[in-house]
Amino acid sequence: MDFDGSTTPRASKRTRSDLENEEAVSAAGNRVGQPAGHEEEDSSDDDFGPALPSAAVKKKRRTLPYEKLYISSLPQSSRYSKSLMHREQVSFVTITPITDFLITSSVDGVVKFWKKVAVGIEFVKEFKIHVGEIKSVSVSADGKSFATAGVDKTLKIFDVLTFDLLSTLPLEFAPRCICWVHKRGQSLPLIAISDDASHVINIFDGRGENSKPLHVLSSLHRAPVSLIAFNNSYDCVVSSDESGMLEYWRASGNFEKPSNVFEYKSSTSLFEFKKCKSIPTSLEFSPTGSQFATYSLPDRKIRVFDFVTGKLYRIYDESVSTITEMQQAGTALQKLEDVEFGRRIAVERDLETPAYRNKVNVIFDESGHFILYGSILGTKVINTLTNRVVRVFGKEENIRAINLSLYQGQPQKKGVVTISMAASANPLLQEAEARDPMLVVTAIGKVRFYLFTNETEISKSERDVQNEKPRNLNARAQVEAKPAESGSAAILHTTYGDIHIRLFPEAAPKAVENFVTHSKTGYYNNTIFHRVIRKFMIQCGDPMGDGTGGESIWGKEFEDEFSTLKHDKPYTVSMANAGPNTNGSQFFITTEKTVSIIQALDSF
Repeated sequence: MDFDGSTTPRASKRTRSDLENEEAVSAAGNRVGQPAGHEEEDSSDDDFGPALPSAAVKKKRRTLPYEKLYISSLPQSSRYSKSLMHREQVSFVTITPITDFLITSSVDGVVKFWKKVAVGIEFVKEFKIHVGEIKSVSVSADGKSFATAGVDKTLKIFDVLTFDLLSTLPLEFAPRCICWVHKRGQSLPLIAISDDASHVINIFDGRGENSKPLHVLSSLHRAPVSLIAFNNSYDCVVSSDESGMLEYWRASGNFEKPSNVFEYKSSTSLFEFKKCKSIPTSLEFSPTGSQFATYSLPDRKIRVFDFVTGKLYRIYDESVSTITEMQQAGTALQKLEDVEFGRRIAVERDLETPAYRNKVNVIFDESGHFILYGSILGTKVINTLTNRVVRVFGKEENIRAINLSLYQGQPQKKGVVTISMAASANPLLQEAEARDPMLVVTAIGKVRFYLFTNETEISKSERDVQNEKPRNLNARAQVEAKPAESGSAAILHTTYGDIHIRLFPEAAPKAVENFVTHSKTGYYNNTIFHRVIRKFMIQCGDPMGDGTGGESIWGKEFEDEFSTLKHDKPYTVSMANAGPNTNGSQFFITTEKTVSIIQALDSF
């Protein structure tokens, strides 16, 4: 455009040579580094479109503030510094909050008290409190009360500070699990006990002054309750049953769901276990009560939930199939030799046996940002925010950790520390404020419990203390050596009347033992006849109710048993399975003579 001195521009025609000269000048200007704003009149971008980005934008990795500080509060040694003994397999290890005691219990009904001192622990007292196995233990939120329940149908209540047995309560039912369900500082302590043979939860006076339950909850669950856990921060109880259902309730008033959590259960992820056909075997709350973590079988998954919303936050898969795939693909946290991997997998399968399935647990650290649980590679510490493994304890040890407990306190702390005291360089004060973290674990097939501490100079020849003379080195053999349950008759109570069954233990000993034991423990209670075929048979024994569930009393399938018994007349009872040697809990009753249809089945 040319200007003639007026304010209005006047267009003029330019030749091709003028345009070429202008393009040459523009290109020369770009070569000497003129800014991109000088190219506004260049139409090359319109011809070819915008250029692609040179590189993809990297996703910012999540970081946890003060992560190193939290990790420093954990034991620093990856190898255990000391192990101590019971005479039998150690079942549970419990560190009491505030009062700083370690309480260990074993399958022979023995409980030992240990006091946390400046460095390590000291033995205090031992009790032989139950005739037979201890089924469940629980410590109150204030760390002052401890209780155990055993197969001898008794409840034992201890005062932790005086390490003394306060009371023994005889129970009219076989207990399954127990839990203190009162808030810290409450005047009346309460303890909830589930019935192993029914869906009822009984709440007793925790002082042991009344042998009768104060409350009986029969409408919360429809299957035997396997877990009860108390959230002190929200004054709420979470319980789980054998069908995989989780329920929130308050241990006072009308025992309904508290108002400070989700409104509708359909908006939560609490049906996750039911959907996956798994049963939680452990449930632990974070220190603030905002989250809880579970371990379940048979899927072997660790799940972290948000407590208030009931939403699923994290899932960690520790199943045998996933571990095997990662080992073969070379993506595992630690590559093992084939022989060692095979040995560890064989040990891993024992988790589903009755001796161990209710003892596996998952715990939080004091910050609530990390979870700890035993695995095939050792005890893993996972940052749930960054979703990364930050530490593994015992990866070089020949133990498979099961039950865990963590101490992160200051054993020598005395009184309140003022700002001026904290700012001083008093060595005595600094020593009193020092932490002595300690991780305590039990292991499969071991009569010992193991301590992971800050000690780095560890002598392998001195760390295993011989404080007991062991009687039985194999807890699994002890369980299997118990007298087999048997019988010659049974009665099935149904909504259509009673069914009388005659048993033949000499012809099918395992099938009869499995059936009788399941019947006595209430495993078949509230199950349905999920399969009915007219003029053939009716099938029952699946807690899931759809024919896909159920397991034997040994936690695995057992072999077929053949005898002279035949299906030559109606009303014969036999094990139902999915093929040879796959018997679990399901059974069927024929309604017609079926010799030509069934050639080989377990009859009992």
